Amino acid sequence: MSEETTHKSGAPWRNFYGRIHGKTLNKAQVEYLEEDLPRLAPGCVSWEENPERAKIDMAKRFAGKPVWLEIGFGGGEHLVHMARTYPDVYIIGCEPFVNGVAMCLGKMRREGPFDNIAIHAGDARDLFDVLPDGSIEKAFLNYPDPWPKKRHHRRRFVTDEHLEPLHRVLKDGAEFRVATDIPDYVRQTMEEVPKAGFEWLAEGPEDWRKPWSDWISTRYEQKAIREGRTPHYMTFRKV
Repeated sequence: MSEETTHKSGAPWRNFYGRIHGKTLNKAQVEYLEEDLPRLAPGCVSWEENPERAKIDMAKRFAGKPVWLEIGFGGGEHLVHMARTYPDVYIIGCEPFVNGVAMCLGKMRREGPFDNIAIHAGDARDLFDVLPDGSIEKAFLNYPDPWPKKRHHRRRFVTDEHLEPLHRVLKDGAEFRVATDIPDYVRQTMEEVPKAGFEWLAEGPEDWRKPWSDWISTRYEQKAIREGRTPHYMTFRKV
């Protein structure tokens, strides 16, 4: 790669457009990040600690359990709910927004302990680099950043830059769930996800109007409903 397309670490230059920091963290949140986050790392993900991009030893790191992935877990409501519901599954949560990560860690302290959650506080693409092919059995994308302006649609997760590596790390037949309240995000999802090697599992309109049986309605979803937006629940399978 040319110098213009790489960082000093050797990492490819990946533009990241979402927020990383929000309001000033309180003392407890800083404590959660300093004390809890390091031991929850899924492995050596960053380019600084793993410039060779060696793959994570999944069996060793996750005790041989099936591994699921939530991309952009926000405050961790769904992540913690699923970890509690499925104690025999390990769930990796990926979230670059530090305030959301701190919120999730606080929730884990209050409702835990949890021994089946790992957290990557950064870009999902860096995590994809070090996940072995076919290592993830289920993935979730819940209410991703909508990037509503047309010129920003390429920043959405449902583009080949993200979907191709996601497809690679998922097992054959793995389920990929997408929830959003933005009609145009639904459109782009239905166009781009099948092109990336997934099939839509819906048989009729009710299949995307009703949430999954193990779904938990998050604060963001409740806000969307109050403001008159309709949630859509799409289920795909890697083929």
